[in-house]
Amino acid sequence: MVNNKTFKNIVILVLILVVPGFLYYLLQAKGKNRYKPLAIYGPKQVAKTFKTFHGKKIYDTVYHQIPDFKLYDQDNKLITMKSFKGNIVLVNFFFTKCPVLCNEINKNIDSLASNFKNNTIVRFASITVDPATDNTEVLKKYANSLKANEKQWKFLTGDTSVIYPLSRNGFLVTAASGGNQPENFIYSEKLILIDQDRRIRGYYNGTSINEMNKLNDEIKVLIAEELRKVKSNLY
Repeated sequence: MVNNKTFKNIVILVLILVVPGFLYYLLQAKGKNRYKPLAIYGPKQVAKTFKTFHGKKIYDTVYHQIPDFKLYDQDNKLITMKSFKGNIVLVNFFFTKCPVLCNEINKNIDSLASNFKNNTIVRFASITVDPATDNTEVLKKYANSLKANEKQWKFLTGDTSVIYPLSRNGFLVTAASGGNQPENFIYSEKLILIDQDRRIRGYYNGTSINEMNKLNDEIKVLIAEELRKVKSNLY
């Protein structure tokens, strides 16, 4: 006899696994452009490996991937790209002394995070562009002000020699120092969606409600894509 708690857990697991796939099917059936399989962003190269189809060689494509890094979260724990293995990650750049824009974006992310609070695949990472000010203690207070779940949402700091090249060469967005004027920090308002293979799958304006709604839907599409890959690997 299955008790109520066990039955509830089974139902939740089924919903997590089945609903995204069913949603993906419906979205594809509708044929709306914004629900097509998500693009893969960044430079790409033709690999030396290939598959043969009807006697014709089809060479594989090597896509841009986020490089590994070493940063520290709001609990002063070392975080690398490997810390997000098996996760879909939404990344943004910000700083705690940002007058208005960063707070607006992070509040929108907070609303989005609440939609996926029971989904262990989706994670969030906010990287400061002002690590001289935003040490782990400052980030902890900031995270607490948003009531962010530390397991779901990481606020990251480190050295500018890591953060700025990572933004430009990894996430393909801009982040730069503001010098003596913190309000002059240069950073992108874009949210970057990363798949389980560390590839960029979308950019979204974090201040736009329409873009946030689109992002919410496309995260579900990406979940379905990742779950289909897991299923195909089982057979």
